[in-house]
Amino acid sequence: MAKKHTAMQVDLVMIPETSGPNFHYVSNQLPLLPSPLVKLPLGSIRARGWLKHQLSLMTDGMTGRLMELSEYLRLDNGWFGTDEQGWEEQPYWLRGFHDLAILTGEQRLLDEAKRWIEAVLNSADEDGYFGAAHNKCRAGKTGRKTADLWPHMVMLDALIHHHEHRADPRVIPLMTGFFRFCRGLPDEMFLPFQPDLGEEFGSPGVKWQTMRAGDMLPHIYWLYNHTGDAWLLDLATRFFQRIPPPEDEWLDHHAVNFTQRFRYPGTFYVRSGQHRHMASTDYWFSQHMSTWGQQPRGIFGADERIRPGHTDPRQALETCAIVEFAKSFYILGRITGDPLYANRCEDIMLNHFPASQTPDLKGLHYLTASNQPQLDASTNHDYLNEQVAKGNNMITYSPHRYRCCQHNVAMGWPWYVQNLWQATADNGLAAWMYAASDVTARVGEGGDEVTVHADTDYPFNGKVEMHLEAGAPVEFPLYLRVPHWCDDFKVAVNGRAVDVEPVSGLYVAIRRRWKDGDAVAVEMGMAVSLTEWPRTGSVTVDRGPLSYSIKIEEQWRRCGGTDEWPEMEVLPTTPWNYGLIVDPDCPAESLEVSEKGPVADQPWTVETAPIEIKALAKRIPNWNLENETVAELQPSPVRSDEPEERITLIPLGCARLRMSCLPTIGEAPEARQWE
Repeated sequence: MAKKHTAMQVDLVMIPETSGPNFHYVSNQLPLLPSPLVKLPLGSIRARGWLKHQLSLMTDGMTGRLMELSEYLRLDNGWFGTDEQGWEEQPYWLRGFHDLAILTGEQRLLDEAKRWIEAVLNSADEDGYFGAAHNKCRAGKTGRKTADLWPHMVMLDALIHHHEHRADPRVIPLMTGFFRFCRGLPDEMFLPFQPDLGEEFGSPGVKWQTMRAGDMLPHIYWLYNHTGDAWLLDLATRFFQRIPPPEDEWLDHHAVNFTQRFRYPGTFYVRSGQHRHMASTDYWFSQHMSTWGQQPRGIFGADERIRPGHTDPRQALETCAIVEFAKSFYILGRITGDPLYANRCEDIMLNHFPASQTPDLKGLHYLTASNQPQLDASTNHDYLNEQVAKGNNMITYSPHRYRCCQHNVAMGWPWYVQNLWQATADNGLAAWMYAASDVTARVGEGGDEVTVHADTDYPFNGKVEMHLEAGAPVEFPLYLRVPHWCDDFKVAVNGRAVDVEPVSGLYVAIRRRWKDGDAVAVEMGMAVSLTEWPRTGSVTVDRGPLSYSIKIEEQWRRCGGTDEWPEMEVLPTTPWNYGLIVDPDCPAESLEVSEKGPVADQPWTVETAPIEIKALAKRIPNWNLENETVAELQPSPVRSDEPEERITLIPLGCARLRMSCLPTIGEAPEARQWE
């Protein structure tokens, strides 16, 4: 597959070369398996364009000012050395807020992040334990004791990223002392798991440390790669062995647990080297999504927990689960090098994450579904969350509620920015996800520093222009991911087309002696296509990395909160109950794409959607709401006597009110009336 030009070699590869570790960034040491991709330190990648604007909105939005809104972020919380509670909420927020401060350089945020980091670093005691004393030894009603380690699995993300950026000499000793503390815990206190733990300790969250024990593995590997202390690998095995077995034929019924737990065997594969562990991760993901993921771009029907009979795309996913899914894909992508995980990140972050928040990022809702034409303040919806937390609706936008998501949403865009580019094991760079950005990294055998500027309106347009800055010529490989949806991928270097036939799901690897001013042009054709959902025969319109929803005009109405920080419900003012008239063999013939002009700073709204698709459709009058929720899909094709209409579809991420899994209209013998 290699094509050689003067001073340039072009290959089509499945993963970057892994014959040795990256020379310039801390990589896996033996006996850990080498990773084809290596995370660049926080601050190496800077967003531009619409993505940079999301960070800007966050600074003055809910995340950047959550200290004013959240009762959990008061300075008397346990992470600041008091006897008060200090659990997951604070580290959930800090690991995103800290990174947001670094990526934006906003002094107010930098000062606040420093105050929190200093408090955490200064909290270590003589036993090596750090953090809220409340969690060091929790006693149950019968005297049973445990150390709750789940909050530390989250807080270590923030400390590691702080070390990446500042090389703070206190971080590695603190982590070493803490893991010695973990090693010294007796078995009865180390990640206990019994069904009655919640009742025993008065909080169901005590068992999260066991359900989510695999979240500690990347932190242990990171420390081992810095210190070489072999006992850390034994500790990693101990954590992995404490993870409980699947609940039944499903790995885990809890939505957020699943988005973390499915990756744990694959994470342990780095330690074990046994392919069955990675195969186990692939199995659980495929098994789960084939049943509960009958909706576009990587979300699944759970609304807290999966439930038999609740597989329709009206079932929704927590905002926490969206960002935790993305985190799992980042981790698995570095372990395997497989571009598949970049696709999955783009799917969920570009199609669902924007709609989980208000356009000004001053509020979010708990649940996002693919078919969700009304976001009202009632509690009539068939969501498990509302059965558990009576009186609380889960789909209006609020900066005040949704405890876990309220804090965990902070990770979303800052972590996405950090994973656009990856270092590679062979001292190169990989364009892993596409967005307007600048990356500065050390490459080649000598570690020369280069900067690549990427200009693009992706995901609304498939053109990417890259320009390289280098102090001196340097040889290194540049990997360009070919998305799984792309069958028309073109590359040119300095205006000359690269002579290779790209294959979707692989990388184009360009190895040459790069010099200052070199340019790489990528063009990804974005054809319109349909996804047909086998359970009902409904379809979703896709184009490139985005799926599309019926454009539903929105009425925003305050339903709580304050004048400065309101809670909002969103109601439809235009019809949504349509079925599509399409030729599944030639969808492009009945779907007309129009680009609306320059991409706005905030493109994720109905008004600023950069792309629209016109489609033929008919209303289905009997398709209505039940209990304020869209009625479930019925089998396609559907007969309708309504007149044909030309309707507009917009990117799913632009639509807070969304209908993207749509029946097809037809007159075939199997077509039926909507009952």
